[in-house]
Formats: sequence, C-alpha cells, structure tokens
Amino acid sequence: MASKKMNVLVYSGNGSTTESVRHCLFTLRRLLSPTYVVIPVTGDVIIKEPWSASCALLVFPGGADLGYCRTLDGEGNRRISQYVYRGGSYLGFCAGGYYGCSRCEFEVNDKNMAVVGNRELGFYPGICRGLAFAGFVYHSEAGARAADLKIHREVLPDAPASIPATFKSYYNGGGVFVNAKKLESRGVQVLASYTEDLHVDAGEGAAAVVYRKVGEGHIILTGPHPEFAPTNLTKTPKMPSYSEAIDLVASTDPTRIAFMRLVLRKLGLKVNEEEQAVPSLSRLHLSAHTATDVSDLLASWAEILTVVDGEEYIKGEIDCFHLEKEGSLWGVEGFKKAMAVVEDTSKSAITGESTGIGKEKAEDDDTSKEIRERIAYTSTTAADQILDYDKIIKKVTPHEKSLPSTRDTPSFHHDAYYANLAHYQSKLNLEDPNFGKYLLYGEVVTSTNTLVEKNPSLFRNLPAGFTLTATTQIAGRGRGSNVWVAPPGALMFSVIMHHSFELSQSAPVIFIQYLSAIAIIRGIKSYAPGYDRLPVKLKWPNDIYAQLPNGNKDEVVKIGGILVNSSYSGTAYNLVSGIGLNLSNPLPTTSLNQLAAHANLKPLTPEKLLGSILANFEDIYTDFRRNGFSRSMEGEYYDAWLHTDQIVTLETHDGAKARIKGITRDFGLLLAEELGWEDRPTGRVVQLQSDSNSFDFFKGLVRRKV
Repeated sequence: MASKKMNVLVYSGNGSTTESVRHCLFTLRRLLSPTYVVIPVTGDVIIKEPWSASCALLVFPGGADLGYCRTLDGEGNRRISQYVYRGGSYLGFCAGGYYGCSRCEFEVNDKNMAVVGNRELGFYPGICRGLAFAGFVYHSEAGARAADLKIHREVLPDAPASIPATFKSYYNGGGVFVNAKKLESRGVQVLASYTEDLHVDAGEGAAAVVYRKVGEGHIILTGPHPEFAPTNLTKTPKMPSYSEAIDLVASTDPTRIAFMRLVLRKLGLKVNEEEQAVPSLSRLHLSAHTATDVSDLLASWAEILTVVDGEEYIKGEIDCFHLEKEGSLWGVEGFKKAMAVVEDTSKSAITGESTGIGKEKAEDDDTSKEIRERIAYTSTTAADQILDYDKIIKKVTPHEKSLPSTRDTPSFHHDAYYANLAHYQSKLNLEDPNFGKYLLYGEVVTSTNTLVEKNPSLFRNLPAGFTLTATTQIAGRGRGSNVWVAPPGALMFSVIMHHSFELSQSAPVIFIQYLSAIAIIRGIKSYAPGYDRLPVKLKWPNDIYAQLPNGNKDEVVKIGGILVNSSYSGTAYNLVSGIGLNLSNPLPTTSLNQLAAHANLKPLTPEKLLGSILANFEDIYTDFRRNGFSRSMEGEYYDAWLHTDQIVTLETHDGAKARIKGITRDFGLLLAEELGWEDRPTGRVVQLQSDSNSFDFFKGLVRRKV
C-alpha cells in the first residue's frame, strides 16, 4: 500500500532539553508546514512504534547525548540506522550532531565535563571533538556565543548566488567534526565551517556542519545551532556578552534562514519559499441554537468562576478562560445564581463560613495571583516567538442575544451550521437532540480536545453533546505520542459525553472510538446525494483513510484521525471524542474536497459536514446506549475498514503470522487468527487491545504500544 512520508519527528526524550526541542519545532514548522507535520516523539516511540514508514525526517536536537545513549543504545539505534540506510533522513543539532558520529571526545582532560566514547549510529565516520569554543556550562548561557560560519556553496547546488558567504549562528557547547576534509572519499561533505580559532584540534578542516549519504539515506550533523531563531532568545543585563551574541545572530538572520532551507533541501525535503508564521490564538465564541440557552449555561458555571478586577475568569487546571461580557452576562437563571453568591458572601461576613459557591477571590488568593500572572504574560508576548500556550489567557465571547455574525467568525457561518444541524436531526428523527446544541468555536485554537480534557473542573461542568470546533489547530494531539496538526481547511471538533458507569456494563466506553468512526463515514456518505461514492475508509482503531483518485485500491492515505479521552468521576465516564478531517486542505496528504471534485461533486462545507456528523453521531450513540455494539453496527464498521482478512505479523506474539478477523463485540478487541504452515489456521485466536497495540497496516505489523 502507498504511504506518503509526511512526518518530521523531533526527538524529545531523555537527554534532550526543552528549549532545544522548542527551537526545533518553531523553525522546522515555519519552513516545512503544511507539507509536513512536525511533531515531538519520545524514545519509547522510536523503540516501539512503526514510525519509519511515514517519516520524512528524524531530528535530534541539542541536549546531552549520554541521555540519548541510555535510552536508545541497542534497539532504538538499530531502528534509526535501519531507517536511514533504507532511505530516511537524519538531522542532528549540537548533541544530536555528535550523537550521530562514530566517536565523541568532549573536554577529555576535565574529569567533571568529560564525555568520551564510541557511538552506535556512526553516520559520520570519525570524531566530533569539543568544545569548539571554551566556556560551556551546563544549563546556562554562560558559554553561548555567535559563531561565525562560512557556507560552502559548492556542495549546496540550490544555493543562490546572492547568498552571503558567512553568517552568525547561535552556539552553546557543540563540537567540530575532526578531519572532515580527509573523509571526503567516504562521502563526507562540509556544508559550513567555523572561521574563528577553535578551542580543540579540528584536524583538516574546521567543519561545523557536515553531510553524508548513508546507504540510501542522508544525514546532516551540526556543531552550532542554526535552528535557533534570535527572536526566541532573551537578553539579560547580567550577561552583556550574551545580549551582544543575540544581536550578532539577529544581524544575519536572513542568511541563517536561507542556510536552513538549503540544509533541508539537501535532505530531500520540500521547503517553503517563505516562512509560515504560526497564527495567534483567537477568541472563542460560545453559542447555542437558542440564544437564551447560553445564559443558562453561563449561570451553571457560577461555582467555577473567579472574579478579578470585575472580570470573570475560569481557572482550569491547565488553561485560564476570560469570559468577555456581551451586554449583561447573566440571564434570569444567572441572576438567581448571582443572588445566591451575594447571600453566600453575606453569610461569610457574618459567620466566617462559606459554601464557596461563586466566591470572588481576594487580592492575595493564589488563584487570583496566578490569573494576574497569566494576564501579564499574555499582554507581553509576541506571536512571532516561542510561546507557552498554556499560559495564554483564552478569551471566550458568550453570544446570549444572537448567533455570531460572519464578521465575528468569517471562516465559520453559525447560521448555516445550526440550520444544517437541525436538518439532519429532523431527517434522523432525533428526539430532544443534544450533540452540537452548544458550540464553542475558535478560528485559531491550541487543541479542541485538550481545552477540555486538560481542564477537568471545566470539563465536568459542560453538558453532554457540548461541541468545540476550530478552523486552525496549532497544538493538536493524536493517539499515544502522536500529534494530528490541523492546518486551515481541516475540520476538527470535539464532542463531550458523560457515560454512566452502570451503562458501561452493556455499552463499554471502548466502543466510543468505533462509534465516532462510523459517525464520520455516515456523515460523509449522507451529506447529500452522490457523496456515498467518496472512497473513505477506516483503519483500526481510529484513523480515517481515503483511496487516491486515479489510483489502484491499495493507494490510500490518511485524511483524519479520532482521539477519545476519558476520565472517571465516580458515577460516570467523562469522555471527549476529538475528530480531525482534511476537508479542503490538499496537504499534507489529500482532502475530502479533492475526492469530491474527482467525483464531480460540489465541495463539502465545514458547517454542513459538522452538522451531518454530529447528528449521525448522536443517532448511533443513542442506539448504542440501548443495544450496545450491535450486529448492524459491527457490519457497518467492517463495510468501511481496511483490514478484512489482512495477513499481519504480530510482533507482540514473537512474530507470529495471523489473519485479521474483526473486533469482539463485548470489549472491542482486535481478533487475529494465528496462521501456520502455508498460512493455514492453527486454531489459536489472539485478542489485542487498541490502547496497548499499534497497527502499521502498510507493513502488516501489530506491535506493542508504550
């Protein structure tokens, strides 16, 4: 089956530093999105997950490579080497650079700083020696400087004649690749060299950045940090030399960016001609088909409100939400709640006791202090730098009188959404429907799932069917350590569900991911006449695939994913089902509207498709509550999935071969029939959990998840 290499994986496990990972993500996303999805991965993912088939580039950032060795020596490095030799690309910055060498020799005469030894990857067939410049101190900028680098244009065929010969790069603790010139016969090319005197013997050539073809693949290793953007470096009065270094790096920043483009192209990637800036977070618009319902919902939040300087905030466990006022915040029910708060406050003043409902926080209250800190952080940060999105205040505008106008939300038309939702609900004869009744929409959000999942105090106060949707998602999450990044043109949304423990006995929560998948298929197929021809398929347990137009039936690519998170609150499971679909964005794979165009159908709109999926989701969930995962649901799931009778290798069971037979209707486990000689059944049936196993159906592998 065809597989598009769309992932750029940045190692973020043991040994890496948070800052280095963030700098990698910042620069690579700006140069590679949306053609590629740039995401962090842990060592466990590299060791246990089937990541190589879809990986266009594996990146190791700065840090301490001994941590890399402890985590990846053996199986991890074996898989990395295999990936590169079979055509993959590896990019190592600083510690990631010397980790990719045959040998590392750092501060050999300093017993406190020495890092000396052979390395398993050995992509560079020689030594990386450091420090290139003296003064490095762990967890400090004391030894940081602006290293002057000479670009070797002769080995960068795409280099424009106008590019300057040198540029300044951030440097802090990296090495030099010894005798790189002498290793040209072994395929080594020097892409950039240091121009200044070095602290150690570099042999022939002062190589700062090197390239080599390894097997069918490519590697580039660096000593300095050309991925560090000066906009993300903070000057400090206590270290004037560091502030000066930032200014020097900034003075040649266009050349640094141009060099990074050349590096990525050398590795075979398609690079943006212009940097793609990460958009700023937008307001969240809270609405309901009946506007007064918004007032009632706000009233129900009285207990989780904190008032600071007369403004209402909801301080969740991770995020903080500011409720902006649209006229009067409270409806009739809200006024009653507000009066209860006043009475509670009066009682507290008289008796010294309080129920704590809707209490306004005092100036020295910890919650109020944290809210003020977040207000200050939000007001002093710029969009064009690395941001801690958890600290950014999320502004919520409640629409209690009318739906948001197209001027409020130009990329999403609320009138069309609610009209289509009502149409599909009526068509399905839903009684008192709740899915999509309340909608929280943002043009740019972090993640529709994490906004609720990571804030359980808010989560518990959201009604069943409450839906969040966005036009652009900049910090989305996928299953396990994966991330499904949603560029403009994608449809992504999350639905809140409260599934009672008693109900879970006959309708287990594990099936919610399968219901979500069926709802997506139904929503697309019943969108309008003719859309049932769109070749949309399901991959176990939670991915949406499409057969490519003009291709054979085996040419399929991922166009969406499902992530269901759950928590238990004593009487019920609180569930959030997050769904992301490529609706009109052709990258990084293909989109529903490209499929529609090939079938001579009109483009699907986000408002109508969201309404169709939500109505179908509620319809199938209602049936599930009554009858569990029925035979008809099972058949509907199989009609769309990719795995009927697929023969796979069960790495979880000593590499045994097996034929996929389906999923169990009691606990949603994957059923695999073990095969023996000439693929004959042995009689043994294996059951596999979706939360514990990963399915790489391109290679026919089922392996243990982390």
